[in-house]
Amino acid sequence: NSVSKLELRTMSFSLLQRNQIFPCVGRKNTRTFKVTTCIAALFSSAIVPSYSFQISPASLTTILSQTSLFRSSLLLNYHSPLLSTKYNSKRFRVYKMSSESTNHFSQRKLEVIQAPCLDDNYGYLIHDPATGETAAVDTPDAEVYQKELEKRGWKLTHIFNTHHHWDHTGGNLKLKKNGVKIYGPVQEKDRIPGIDVPVGNGDTIDFGSSKTVVLDVGGHTNGHIAYHFPEEKCVFTGDALFSLGCGRMFEGTPSQFWNSLKKLRSLSDETTVYCAHEYTMSNANFAISVEPGNKDLVAKIEEIKDKRARNEATIPVNLGEEKKTNPFLRIDVSEQIRKNVGTLDTDDDSDVFAKVRKAKDNFRG
Repeated sequence: NSVSKLELRTMSFSLLQRNQIFPCVGRKNTRTFKVTTCIAALFSSAIVPSYSFQISPASLTTILSQTSLFRSSLLLNYHSPLLSTKYNSKRFRVYKMSSESTNHFSQRKLEVIQAPCLDDNYGYLIHDPATGETAAVDTPDAEVYQKELEKRGWKLTHIFNTHHHWDHTGGNLKLKKNGVKIYGPVQEKDRIPGIDVPVGNGDTIDFGSSKTVVLDVGGHTNGHIAYHFPEEKCVFTGDALFSLGCGRMFEGTPSQFWNSLKKLRSLSDETTVYCAHEYTMSNANFAISVEPGNKDLVAKIEEIKDKRARNEATIPVNLGEEKKTNPFLRIDVSEQIRKNVGTLDTDDDSDVFAKVRKAKDNFRG
């Protein structure tokens, strides 16, 4: 019917815990994102966070044309299986992540709290509501975690360390209490405070009703590991992989680090990447300097600028997008990157990686 304008008012959060949340499509600006989220809720009977403002029929038509609402009541054409839900806290962002099966969400879910720590670190708490187990991925700030645990009534049961650097293990001993097990890289077991269970590539850790698989992603440090949740399609990469970047090569070799990045790149495009630092804007400036002709990168940088202007986190990120935009995942597919870092005919991919990494180390843009 002819409608002059559609008013979208604030909706209840009462079904939030039932995970009746669907990702939205609008990603170019905040207004489209919010409106599309509300429309998804109206069509699917899901309850999601929403906002109150007015839009014209023309704008509504544009939004609907971007969605799959006419094909399915489940709005599932967003790249990531995650929907970020900002609560009323300025400091913390809460993410729901779920196994996705046959175009709908299953009942298995984990809740992830992303907590800013120190100057630019992100710490993570992973909670399984079914069992009550809670894991910390690295421990940059014990007090921040303790406040979040107390606020939510959660009990810490696991600590997953990615590598030995102090801003990833500094809170281990303060957080280690009865029943808390600390997992960490076997190659760095003597440098992980309070470690109980050294783990290496391919090891599987039972966590609540889920499993995480350990990936050897050495290069930033020799023993660096990542924690991959295959069913939930997410990976916690520490300092091995950032949005549009990777960690400095403090201990590893170019060949080692490049193989680690290829391992992460081999994960499915739907994988969501939780990394440990908010370095995205700086990484973006370098990325565009070595691959200025990458249209996907140009568009992504505009999104990053928009988020940072609103003081919003750029993490987590979708791995499929990173494969299209992160220069450290593209050294074997982008001739422009290879040319701009001075690749020689005799260079193999590890040599090219070393040149890209050195160029980033020296970059002052």
